[in-house]
Amino acid sequence: MIRNQQSREQGFTLIEVLVAFIIAALALGALTQGAAGGLQSARVSGHYQEALSRALSRLATLGATPTPGEQRGDDGGGFAWQVNVTPLATAGAAREGVDPERPGRAILLGMTVRVSWRMDGGERSVVLSTERVGLAPVETP
Repeated sequence: MIRNQQSREQGFTLIEVLVAFIIAALALGALTQGAAGGLQSARVSGHYQEALSRALSRLATLGATPTPGEQRGDDGGGFAWQVNVTPLATAGAAREGVDPERPGRAILLGMTVRVSWRMDGGERSVVLSTERVGLAPVETP
């Protein structure tokens, strides 16, 4: 009878092995899910970084005196852009007798650049807004 007790104490039962296997499988599943979530976040972050770079580049191409209005286009690689330039204020326009639309007059321009792309069945975008002092357009005769 002593031999039978010793043999039981030397190994694992089938139930113990199955429970250990189930715990390991659940842990492996959680690790895999976490890794996949991290990769997805890295992919989304990369797209946001590229869109931000494209928006900054688009803002830089507007120049010193952008033309008020709206422009849009395709930037390639699945990215689309939209630029809105609106006059916000004209220097000295509040004074009487001053024509705020006079060519060559300093004006404050509001500029918004939006770069968007489609990802995972939805649309994502980056929007940059700024203000810049420019000159009212000079009319050519």
